[in-house]
Amino acid sequence: MPESLDAALTEVRALLLDPALTRAVAAGRRRGQRPSVVRAELRPVALKAGTRLQISTSDGVRPYTRNVVPGADADAAVDALLAEPFGNWHVETAGVTLQLRVTKSGEAQVHRAAASRPAAGPDGHDRAKEYLLDPGDPIFAEIGGSAAKRRQVDAFLRALAATLPDDLTGRLRVVDLGCGNAYLTFAAYRYLTGRGLDVELVGVDVREDQRRRNSELAERLGWGDRVSFVAGTIADAVVEPAPDLVLALHACDTATDEALARAVRWQARWILAAPCCHHDLAAQLRARPAPAPYALLTRQGILRERFADVLTDALRAGLLRAHGYRAEVVEFVDSRHTPRNLLIRARRTGGDPGTGGGATRAERAPGGPADDGLPDEYRQLVDQWQVTPRLSTLLADHPAPTDSH
Repeated sequence: MPESLDAALTEVRALLLDPALTRAVAAGRRRGQRPSVVRAELRPVALKAGTRLQISTSDGVRPYTRNVVPGADADAAVDALLAEPFGNWHVETAGVTLQLRVTKSGEAQVHRAAASRPAAGPDGHDRAKEYLLDPGDPIFAEIGGSAAKRRQVDAFLRALAATLPDDLTGRLRVVDLGCGNAYLTFAAYRYLTGRGLDVELVGVDVREDQRRRNSELAERLGWGDRVSFVAGTIADAVVEPAPDLVLALHACDTATDEALARAVRWQARWILAAPCCHHDLAAQLRARPAPAPYALLTRQGILRERFADVLTDALRAGLLRAHGYRAEVVEFVDSRHTPRNLLIRARRTGGDPGTGGGATRAERAPGGPADDGLPDEYRQLVDQWQVTPRLSTLLADHPAPTDSH
């Protein structure tokens, strides 16, 4: 329920000045207002002269850090930050986590929970393994809190944290393609706003009943003005403006390709895709003989399916690289919990061959479609196995960047 903003900020002030403070972040902006800095982070630090309150701010270009003495100096510095029209405050102490968001009407939407990280001293060393989203967070009462789900949420958030730069600030537009019941969608929003980002998130699912259910849940959580859902296909759902971050978690078979293709067309800065099922290339491998000397790889059905999984995701990563992304295939959830445990993680580099995006002239074979921007190793692989990846078809009219030198 909305609360008085003044009362909520008074509570935030007490936590910021509490010796048990571990970390706090302020970011975003209120409607029609703009803070003098885009982000502020506070934490205690242990110096030779004693404990200080370290305040790091950024104007979006360069950071500025100062250490203030507890007492009058810290009180004044905290009051100055609280006077800024930040849209979000995230505060963690040894015992409590508080998330404050200023609504469009100028009220405070506040979530309070047990600390989302273990107690730590000013040296920053935690005394126990931490979850990125506390298992006791109230969000789990809405999305479900089984041990398996908490593990998957934590694994996903760690992958997300590893993808985004630590110094990311300001507004972040996110779309989750094929969001289903959206529990990872909501977890992403909770985590990202906890980092002090101003997040706008859209979930896409083909089912209208899922759209209604997820929209109702967003309203119950108090996020209805920042988290929205649309019913439509991954390929055609209307999403405006284009997102910075694209999620596609367990979209089945070629639905993952449709999500990757939209992300490339949007020129999204980051992509996280967890593929599920790889029927398309498996069927193509069944329909034609394997090139010599690889018949043993596809003769047995179970081996052919597993090889199709590897080949599909390797070609997807290669196509992303050719279209200006640094792409990695990493473990998502531990294989003890699910066999579908791979994650394609990509960061746009703008097609600079020196940073892993696009193809260099040396990688493009002479003859044939030499201007398609695709690496020679990719084209040799698809030619040898006589396969046509769905992602290449979807991006056929979206040529990869080529080396202009």
